[in-house]
Amino acid sequence: MAAIALGLSSQANATEHHTAQALEHSAMATAHGQDGHADQLLKHAEEGLKHAEAAEKEHAEAHVHMTDAVKHLKEAIAHAKQGHADVGTHHTEEAMTHMRQSIGQ
Repeated sequence: MAAIALGLSSQANATEHHTAQALEHSAMATAHGQDGHADQLLKHAEEGLKHAEAAEKEHAEAHVHMTDAVKHLKEAIAHAKQGHADVGTHHTEEAMTHMRQSIGQ
C-alpha cells in the first residue's frame, strides 16, 4: 500500500512540477511583455507552453488508466458474484496493471 501511495505522490509531483514551471515561465513572459521585450516574452511563453502541455498530458494519461482500472474492478466484482473466480482474478490483474500505468510504473 505504501508503494502505491509513493507512486501516486511521485506522479502528482511530476504533474505539479510541470504546472509550477508553466506558471513561472508564464509570469516571466508577462513581465517581459509588460516591459516591451517581445523576444523574451516569446522565449518564456514557449517554455511555459512545453510544461503546460506536459502537465496536461500526464494528467490525461493517468485519468484514462484509472478509468480502465475502475471498469476492470467492476467486472471483477460482477464475476465474483457469479462465482467465477478465474475471470474475476483476470480483471483484478488488469485493474492493477492500469493503476500502475496511471502512476507511471
